[in-house]
Amino acid sequence: MRLNLGFATALVMVAGVSASASGSALPDNSKERFSLFDPTPDRLLRDLTTDRPDTTESPFTVDAGRIQIETNLFGLSRSRADADGTATDTYDVAATNFRLGLTHRSEINVVARPFGVVRTKPNDPAEATRRSGVGGLDIRAKWNFWGNDAFETPGATALGLLPYVNLPTDRSNGVSPEHVEGGLIVPFAVKLSDKFGLGLNTGVHLARNASTAGYHPEYLNSASLSYEWSERLGTYYEVATRFGTRDPLGHIVMLGTGVTYKLNKNLQLDAGVNFGVTRASDRINPFVGLAARF
Repeated sequence: MRLNLGFATALVMVAGVSASASGSALPDNSKERFSLFDPTPDRLLRDLTTDRPDTTESPFTVDAGRIQIETNLFGLSRSRADADGTATDTYDVAATNFRLGLTHRSEINVVARPFGVVRTKPNDPAEATRRSGVGGLDIRAKWNFWGNDAFETPGATALGLLPYVNLPTDRSNGVSPEHVEGGLIVPFAVKLSDKFGLGLNTGVHLARNASTAGYHPEYLNSASLSYEWSERLGTYYEVATRFGTRDPLGHIVMLGTGVTYKLNKNLQLDAGVNFGVTRASDRINPFVGLAARF
């Protein structure tokens, strides 16, 4: 994952240099000239787009110089019972993605998980356990190749690149991951009609081996179909998969659905639920969240 973190840093540097080099040759009304230190004005902000509530990441970046906060106010993941009959409930409180627009086409993200609880429920209630604490920390970057401000008409497309690294904060609390991991996701979106949109992700995650040294690749794919009922109300329907996990129960396949509601152009509420299809998947995962742009 050192390679992924280095790649993310290089990606942000290239984005900044590219915008600086071309800024003087662009017309005054071009958004390319805005940066972290010269924020995009309110009148030129693109429509609010978020990387939540679905699993599928969007290819769109936050406008230059703007901050977007996307919070999972509360989430519950309930596993299937294992061979011994033990099920696990994981509670996620206030996990937040802080997104900062660096240039017109690039952003940096920090995902913090301030508090989580993991409870095991064996057949014998006397053997139940509860662990809590701070979760892991993710560092991410995103680059938009095209489509940031040209996604209004049917047939429009957008493409991005999202490298990330997952960092442990407390290897012994049972909530934070124990090892550094990371990967790369390629987000793509198509505007199918005035109401329908389709988001597609493919990517690879480098996961730490459970019983031996080193890492192995796990392959991420998802598709999310969205529908805009009005300017404020939207819904989505999603399938997400994870192959190559080396879990004896097999691959992970999830189905999800949810709703979004925009209170204004900079504030959005959401709620949703994911359902596990395969034995290796969590049985159910309901959640509610909030996104705000400043």
